[in-house]
Amino acid sequence: MKRRFPPTREGWWFLLATLFVGAVAIDAGINLFFLTFGMMACLLAANWLMSTLGLGGLRVRRILPPVIHAGTPYLMGIALENRKRRLPSFSIEVEDLVEGRPIDKRCYFLKLPAGRSQETSYRHTISRRGRHRLSGFRLATKFPFGLMARARDVKDATEMVVFPALAVLPPALLRGLPSPPAPARQQGPSRHGELAGLRAFRPGDDPRGIHWRTSARRGMLLVREHEDDEGHEATIVFDNDARSGAEAFELAVSRTAALCVELTRRGLAVGLVTRGSEVAPSVGPGHLARLLRLLAFIAPEARPLPRLRRRAVARVSPEGELQLGPVDRAAALGGDGDARAVPPLTA
Repeated sequence: MKRRFPPTREGWWFLLATLFVGAVAIDAGINLFFLTFGMMACLLAANWLMSTLGLGGLRVRRILPPVIHAGTPYLMGIALENRKRRLPSFSIEVEDLVEGRPIDKRCYFLKLPAGRSQETSYRHTISRRGRHRLSGFRLATKFPFGLMARARDVKDATEMVVFPALAVLPPALLRGLPSPPAPARQQGPSRHGELAGLRAFRPGDDPRGIHWRTSARRGMLLVREHEDDEGHEATIVFDNDARSGAEAFELAVSRTAALCVELTRRGLAVGLVTRGSEVAPSVGPGHLARLLRLLAFIAPEARPLPRLRRRAVARVSPEGELQLGPVDRAAALGGDGDARAVPPLTA
């Protein structure tokens, strides 16, 4: 915990004036100058003492937002608690620190009574996806006279995962994406139609669809998947080729994340296939967070794409071009690179 007592600009002038008055008092021996010098010195001492007492006994913590997307403003909550029994704290500023340096946002608490806590928030934007680390807090005050800025650093390391930015999807792509399943088909997977394969059992699946012989051989529950079930699932193929440029790759990641969010919002079980990873289709906010977390740390890969076990609904090329339908027959939307011109969503 580092402590600082730097004088403000006004404090430096006041300190120089105090030294000047003291020097005149000693040189001339005039009691009025000695009295003035004592009053000015008492103001400096009172500023130091009251600011020290104000910062003492304070406990600060963060209230992390549930989701943070790159390029999109978020609200970071700050809770400040005054653990002193009788003394309140006045004019407290709280700043988040990144590697010991404060960010450009701060929270201000005018008055915090003894034994009470208050919450406020600041708005901030992170431009880069991935992992971000906050190292601690800086608590500061200039109370009561503004002559001395009393500050102390508190270590409180926190890691945040910033999801990719959500790009604006072309209207042609939105019209071509699968629609939500009809109400009559939302009761569960169909047990009719041609057998498409086997997949892992998920909560909510009909136990009558379990293929017991294969499940016993592999040591895990597997259910039959029929052609009629494909309307409930949507698999996205993201070709994270290592040959793509950095800017084009980030656009491709943003569009893949936007596809995951849009298909999840439509009530479909969303899966994702990339070079080096494959996530089976599933539903729910937890599964969407898993997909976005994978995209938050994804990097270009040189290994080939895995063999698709499901029909792809959409494909995102390394340059950010969007395709619908089967991967080997789809044509890029927008033609002549129009799909690349869609800007990322930052509002």
